[in-house]
Amino acid sequence: MPNVTKAKMSAVAVSFIAALALVSFAVAAPDRDGDRRGDRVGDRGAVRGGDRVGDRGGNHDRGYRDGGERVFDGRYHHDHYYPSRGFDVPMVPRASVSVHFGGSNYFYHGGIWYRPFGPRFTVVAPPFGVIVPFLPPFYTTLWVRGLPYYYANDVYYTWHPEDNGYIVTRPPDDEAVSTSATSTNDQLFIYPKNGQSETQQDDDRYQCHTWAAKESSFDPTLPSGGVPANENSDKRAAYFRAMTACLEGRGYSVK
Repeated sequence: MPNVTKAKMSAVAVSFIAALALVSFAVAAPDRDGDRRGDRVGDRGAVRGGDRVGDRGGNHDRGYRDGGERVFDGRYHHDHYYPSRGFDVPMVPRASVSVHFGGSNYFYHGGIWYRPFGPRFTVVAPPFGVIVPFLPPFYTTLWVRGLPYYYANDVYYTWHPEDNGYIVTRPPDDEAVSTSATSTNDQLFIYPKNGQSETQQDDDRYQCHTWAAKESSFDPTLPSGGVPANENSDKRAAYFRAMTACLEGRGYSVK
């Protein structure tokens, strides 16, 4: 067979093999656009849960798969997902707030608390008494006998004006909690008459509560008000009289 003919046949054979390889690659190759779409959907789910797995440097699938590594917080209709306590990540979000409390370091971001353990960071419950400069982006406002509590990720915060921040506080008694701006037990309605900001309202409520509790020796945030049962009724009434007088003096309508 002439050399020219052999060369042509070899070229045809090479072209045929190359075509087969391309077809095989097209069938076996993953849908890269689909992979990117999946990452973006994962990002949206993570944002709704209060934290972005990508920001933490973690794995998108691992962080929010229903496999015990996330929890749904439906208390008080909060309705958000969070990483489970004990879940660890290689790094915390860049925007995390560093807090030193009780001899330990904590990092706070999106309502999630982290603590360093070795080279990684573990999701933990914050200690009572630690103070942060701002609330989580997703929180539910609760009312406990006229005082606002802020709830997110099984943690309760109250305004602490002395430090101009929010303090992690112990859970209130369930029967004292309401999700509307009124106490379920004492029906104390408080309305700002002078356009006070939410921060100012929190400050005024806290200071009036502190003053009223001192004047009456009754603290409604404590079990039984912190007084003997036989004094509860009179002390409670004295507290709410003092609370009403204080708030009205600061420009609120109290009913």
